[in-house]
Amino acid sequence: MTRNHLFVLWLLAVARGYSQEDGPSAGMDRPAAPSVSSRAWSIHFQATSIGQEHGWFPSPYEGENSLPSHPEHRVSITATVFLSFRLSRHWEFTVNPEVAGGRGFGDVTGIAGFPNGEIPRVSSATPTLYLARAYVRYSIPIGSAFEPAADGPNQVSGMVPASRWSVVAGKFAITDFFDNNTYSHDPRSQFLNWSLMYNGAWDYPADTRGYTVGTVQELRMRNWALRAASVMEPATANGATLDTRVGQNRGTAFEYEHEHGLPGRSGAVRVLAFENREDAGTFREALRGPGQLPDLDATRRNGTKKYGFGLNLEQQLSRDAGVFARYGWSDGKTESWAFTQIDRSLSGGLSVKGSRWGRPQDTVGLGTAHNYLSGDHRSFLAAGGLGFIIGDGHLNYAPEEIVEAYYALRVRSSWTVTGDYQRITNPAYNRDRGPVDAGSIRLHWER
Repeated sequence: MTRNHLFVLWLLAVARGYSQEDGPSAGMDRPAAPSVSSRAWSIHFQATSIGQEHGWFPSPYEGENSLPSHPEHRVSITATVFLSFRLSRHWEFTVNPEVAGGRGFGDVTGIAGFPNGEIPRVSSATPTLYLARAYVRYSIPIGSAFEPAADGPNQVSGMVPASRWSVVAGKFAITDFFDNNTYSHDPRSQFLNWSLMYNGAWDYPADTRGYTVGTVQELRMRNWALRAASVMEPATANGATLDTRVGQNRGTAFEYEHEHGLPGRSGAVRVLAFENREDAGTFREALRGPGQLPDLDATRRNGTKKYGFGLNLEQQLSRDAGVFARYGWSDGKTESWAFTQIDRSLSGGLSVKGSRWGRPQDTVGLGTAHNYLSGDHRSFLAAGGLGFIIGDGHLNYAPEEIVEAYYALRVRSSWTVTGDYQRITNPAYNRDRGPVDAGSIRLHWER
């Protein structure tokens, strides 16, 4: 049993004694749980296609991982089947077959806050079928209060305990459970940019397509929740194969969430802490190597540690408008391994529904992100070093600045068309290149 398990079990015991309002104390008879919906399964679908283009931009030089300065036109597509089954009162099973294909700008290189959250760094643009998620969930009620859960993707309708302890085990995206935000979390319907949809400084454990294998535990009470995860890291930087040497290499994460609100307005605060252990290299050691160019390969060691934290805020301003903000920090000493090359990130924005102009199902979003590198990371890139996503061969450092605006038009109950514009200033933290203007059209269907 890991320290994550022990920690959450201890909190579970505390919560049982603390939550007097949720039910009688231990040893007393509890009221029977309300009957759940007779429907014991759920099936939903989604398909998303994104067309993007960027024009010519100033570029006095280019490296191996530079965004091409000539115009590019790219298309991506994903399609997912969401299947969930309630096996018993405590057990659920979820499986998601998925198809993905297409290419990103520069084969997904040259911008740390990449402008398409639906595109992975895969070698082939041909649509490929794979298993995105396959996991079981076990839940234990705490107290007698129940609340309704609506039918939705990976969720079966019915009454669920308002306070509960849950364990998820199998294959999933760790971002399914951590760093959530009502206004900026889903590139299929909200912001497209990597550093707006998630905390850019969290090098979250995942294979090339964004999935991992492991466990997540959650203790959820009335207005707060605590989560802990222990999952696999990729065997190589941004690789497709997960590392089974979990005794040496693994990712762990903890998150505390507290729901609050202004009078009549919901809000939440989430605090994230993470530690990754990977077969990764160290920037400073690579700079001391014998070659003319710094090389991370020779510095890689199993169990190399990366750690950091994140802050995630959301606040509803009115029935139709809300704001969000994130801050992320990582130690910046070791190479980025799974997500992207960002060591510090500050982002925020606004989301507004279209009720004021008679389009209540439409959404307008405006967001911005500022991404930064540590001193060691800057020196490595300035000396000609390459990470898995950026590396111009030289670096005139400046923070990467991103502005994104979108309008999501609901054309039918299941169809949404989104126009999106992004401006990336100092792409890959290089003052000598850019700015880059990227336009996107997103077509999304869900049922």
